[in-house]
Amino acid sequence: MSSTASSAPVDPAAPPPTRWTRFQAWAAKDNIEDYSLRYAPKSFRRWSPMACSIAALGGIAYLADYSIGASIAVTHGAASAVIAILVAAVTIFLTGIPIAYYAAKYNLDMDLLTRGAGFGYFGSTLTSVIYASFCFIFFALEGAIMAQAMHLAFHLPLVFGYLIGSLIIIPLVLYGMSALAKFQVWTQPLWLILFAAPLVMIAISDPHGFEGFLSWAGNGGSDRISAIAVGSGAGVALSLIAQIGEQVDYLRFMPEKSETPPLRWWAAVLSAGPGWVILGAAKQLCGAFLAFYIAGQVGFTRATEPVEMFLGSYGSMIHNHAAALSVATVMVLLSQIKINVTNAYSGSLSWSNFFSRVLHIHPGRVVWLVLHIGIALTLMLANMFTVLNTILGFYSNVAIAWIGAIVADLVINKGLLKISPPYIEFKRAYLYPINPVGFGSMLAGSAVSIAAYFGAFGAFLEAWSPYLALTIALVLTPLIALATGGKYYLARPNPLREEIEKEPLWAGQTLLDVVDGKRYELPDMVHDCPFHGGPISSLTCTLTKNCHEQCQSAAYRDTTDAERLGLQQPSVVG
Repeated sequence: MSSTASSAPVDPAAPPPTRWTRFQAWAAKDNIEDYSLRYAPKSFRRWSPMACSIAALGGIAYLADYSIGASIAVTHGAASAVIAILVAAVTIFLTGIPIAYYAAKYNLDMDLLTRGAGFGYFGSTLTSVIYASFCFIFFALEGAIMAQAMHLAFHLPLVFGYLIGSLIIIPLVLYGMSALAKFQVWTQPLWLILFAAPLVMIAISDPHGFEGFLSWAGNGGSDRISAIAVGSGAGVALSLIAQIGEQVDYLRFMPEKSETPPLRWWAAVLSAGPGWVILGAAKQLCGAFLAFYIAGQVGFTRATEPVEMFLGSYGSMIHNHAAALSVATVMVLLSQIKINVTNAYSGSLSWSNFFSRVLHIHPGRVVWLVLHIGIALTLMLANMFTVLNTILGFYSNVAIAWIGAIVADLVINKGLLKISPPYIEFKRAYLYPINPVGFGSMLAGSAVSIAAYFGAFGAFLEAWSPYLALTIALVLTPLIALATGGKYYLARPNPLREEIEKEPLWAGQTLLDVVDGKRYELPDMVHDCPFHGGPISSLTCTLTKNCHEQCQSAAYRDTTDAERLGLQQPSVVG
């Protein structure tokens, strides 16, 4: 329901847009690309809020939570582990609310959201690498758990388990959200049954097995709660704070907020967004308990391996070892496939955004999918499972500074101070390369907290270093915004986005990209590109080199109107 836009001739002096043409065969296949560099258009978003929510929560089946909870309890004792897990869960839930809301409302992935939330076009390049690191670290961790299960059940060498566990993910991720949503929904009921079974079986067959858990000291920990132990444990659990990015990769396909009953929309956003951590914390607590339950039989090291946890818990009722092992193996393999399709999918999106900005090329999401899995496979072969706490504790300092800067911008700068634009602007033509508000806050928070993590400020701040990063990011973000007067949010006005803010029904209309000859919905369009001489899509804008300065020149900071672009009135569209 859109009208034809008048297109201006392409400037003959401009270099030909060969990059888009060259890679069009890959990047133009929307059923494979899944809008990896772009706003998720209204015409593609056909899922109900519940379908998006279930698909997003399907990726929470991962078993790293069990290993994390077990590792914290073994290292610091069960009492401190329980408090640490709950402290981290509350932090993750609260910071996840504004991110999930804005991503679902504006239908953007984590990278595009970061650009417009105080980082700028190239400022978010670093966060793309941080997010991609999260995805391949946890892909490797989950893949290692899968290989452990195959080794125990089938006596398959770990190296072959790593390879098989990596390769089977590729075909499942190839067709993006269309395939992932079906896979997650179909497998969720069986996973929920297997998830609840261990505790139920222990409660029925060995009710005394729960006794003494909170007084368990683990391997060198304490039976008492310690502030330093709680901080260290919470730091490990907080490495999962970037999981909200994977939730957002599903939530961006939510239906229009203005066209959905508020209760249904909010229920889906909260449950699938920050709500993931409720299930995540429950799994960490289960992992801590199951490690306590089996440590006496298998030792502290093997007690942190999920396959051993499930084998021991299922074995409390299923006394046939082969049968218990079969059920445990099904649980592990199902869980790991469910999460690693999400890790691979989100990683491919992040690498797509990173390389498109750095190299101005996009051979297709599938290329970066293969790269992503290759990096993860290398980590598996390096046996990263043995240094899990160290990796996650260090990573959480950087991740939480990034998340803290975004949250401060969304809540304080947009919501309270009104110094940041009310909408999320992600298109290159309207953004400065670097916005010091978020980018500077993240760097400062990361640098100070990493120094604290390595003991520069004493044992207490070493343990609580992620919260030091969060505090610095939350404080510096509004201070830098006030100091700069919000100057670096927008390089020039975006009248199309401003009109859509006033009337959401504009969003479904389309404009013609004068470069590739295709039509794109208005939120995805640059209204008038001086380099190409007319409207272009965000994808064309990203893949065009050497046009940024011209787009942002003071001489071209004009405005436009609906009549000149040939748009219909919202009442007609509606």
